[in-house]
Amino acid sequence: MIAAGRGLARALVRFVRARWKLLLLLFFGVGVPLVAFGNLAVDVWSRGGIGWDEPILRYLHQHATPGRDAAMKIISGLGHEWGVVPLGVLIFVLLLVVKRRGNAVFWAVAVGGAGLLNQGAKMSFRRTRPDLWESVAPEHTYSFPSGHSMGSMAFVAALAVLAWPTRWRWWAIVLGGVFTLLVGFSRVYLGVHFPSDVVAGWSASLAWVLGVSQAAYGHLVKPRQRSTPAAAGPDPPPDPPAGT
Repeated sequence: MIAAGRGLARALVRFVRARWKLLLLLFFGVGVPLVAFGNLAVDVWSRGGIGWDEPILRYLHQHATPGRDAAMKIISGLGHEWGVVPLGVLIFVLLLVVKRRGNAVFWAVAVGGAGLLNQGAKMSFRRTRPDLWESVAPEHTYSFPSGHSMGSMAFVAALAVLAWPTRWRWWAIVLGGVFTLLVGFSRVYLGVHFPSDVVAGWSASLAWVLGVSQAAYGHLVKPRQRSTPAAAGPDPPPDPPAGT
């Protein structure tokens, strides 16, 4: 019995040593966001809101100006109808054109699936929008979680997955992260979402995309070598450029 326990412990240690980067990725990229979303969802479902939502909204509105209103409306539009949606369709088409069908399927499931999850969550929670003041960009659908936040996070996270084996991954993560933060901030500034809507959207979307990437590619830390893919299997992420 003791020998069996020691053997199991050694096997566990070998497993962790061989896959510790992947385990950290799954913990911080999937596990932590899921816990964050779950906690917010419980508070919204049981209490109807979060205590820090209204103070943040009121603080931002106190510093609103016509110029900031215009800038936030532009950023908000780029986070959905003016940017994320058309660019998402374009990337999907380009992947098909260059015959990266597996990557195209991953993109569609990751980004499109996040949109479907958002609609399902909105219909489940049916949280009303903030009504503390008349917004310059009013919305009339349900509030939790933020669709703009989920869409922009899914777009950036999926782009980072495809760029992971290349030198461009850090550009995708850093610039994409700034863009995602600005989109979420714009939704709160405009008064059409509670801050908890935005955080929940980010959390759910990040967990979804990284979960899909794990199912599609196995892992991101050490991409598999290129080989002839099976007819129904996904393409591996693109090989890094020469010199990387």
